Amino acid sequence: MNGISLASVIHYCHEQQQIQANARQWQVLHHIEDCRTERMGTGKYQCHGCGHHWFWHHSCRDRHCPQCQKKASEQWLLRQEERCFPVSYFHIVFTLPHELNAWIAKHDRVIYDALFHAAWRALNELSQRKHKGRAGMTGVLHTWGQTLVRHVHLHALVPSGVYRDQGWHSLRKHYFLPVKLLSNRFRGAMVSQLRAAFSEGLLPSLSKAEVSQLLNVLMQKPWVVYCKSAIEYRSTLVSYLARYSHRIALSNNRFQMWSNDKISLQYRDYRFGKQSLLTLTPQELVRRFLLHVLPKGFMRIRHYGCLSNAIRAKVKKRVDKQLGSEPKANGDSEKTAESSCSCPACGERTVIYLGDVSENKVAKMVPMLSWDNSS
Repeated sequence: MNGISLASVIHYCHEQQQIQANARQWQVLHHIEDCRTERMGTGKYQCHGCGHHWFWHHSCRDRHCPQCQKKASEQWLLRQEERCFPVSYFHIVFTLPHELNAWIAKHDRVIYDALFHAAWRALNELSQRKHKGRAGMTGVLHTWGQTLVRHVHLHALVPSGVYRDQGWHSLRKHYFLPVKLLSNRFRGAMVSQLRAAFSEGLLPSLSKAEVSQLLNVLMQKPWVVYCKSAIEYRSTLVSYLARYSHRIALSNNRFQMWSNDKISLQYRDYRFGKQSLLTLTPQELVRRFLLHVLPKGFMRIRHYGCLSNAIRAKVKKRVDKQLGSEPKANGDSEKTAESSCSCPACGERTVIYLGDVSENKVAKMVPMLSWDNSS
């Protein structure tokens, strides 16, 4: 490792008083800065095999932290693979126009909620009309681009078929719905959601003239909706979504160099299909990172239609029976959670947590290792 981390950049900017953030953003910054330090507390662990004892600092478990939530992502991936129907899937991406970024900065929760509702409304209404059945969607919100600018879009994992009263109806097509039709319906649904939100007083910083002017302009331009059949790469797609389901796209291994108040960050340049370097000042890096702090308690993963939590198990059981697919055995999640850490002395995968210990007591016993059982 090169020793550069997001926590060290935040600590530097904090000391230089170069951070401008609201209360929610400060909460996240403090979590990341304190992660895996004595300020988060220290746990005592024992190896089940050799009996070795050691002490590790706790992690912050904040979903914005690049060090945390690896185990949570792995468990989500396993659950998602177990819940997948034995059919092909489509990968659909609904993207908001960048003209809405200024509104998002002031009313992120309202607009993110509207994005979920508009995407599902467009998908479901067209499915009912075109395929005469109920679609399903798992949506994962992403707010960033490779250079950490605000680029709000919703990744949707959609089964290739619809659920009817008679059972599952698979689609024999390489597209779920016509993209242009879906784009127009999504645009109309999103604009309708925003007008309704303003009428309900949920966009208080905006005037009626501002809302009408921008939404009228957006209705005149095409919106980007991407759709691709995921027949060959469904597992890859689910793995990709799992990587960012519990954190944002800024891992510490992307940092390359920090010199003369400039930080080099590796990113994927999709225009030329190669890895490139982005150079930013520490304060600009923190500013871009803060663009992607989600409102407290916001659900960035949501399930709709026949994939909703209320009926998914019932529908999957019927689809498995109808298509003659064997249900997957459960239990892998616990195995993965158990094997996510190992004893530093013998490598045994099963460890016992003995509880928290005070900072002073630990300092008198042995040097502490910085570790998190979710990575």
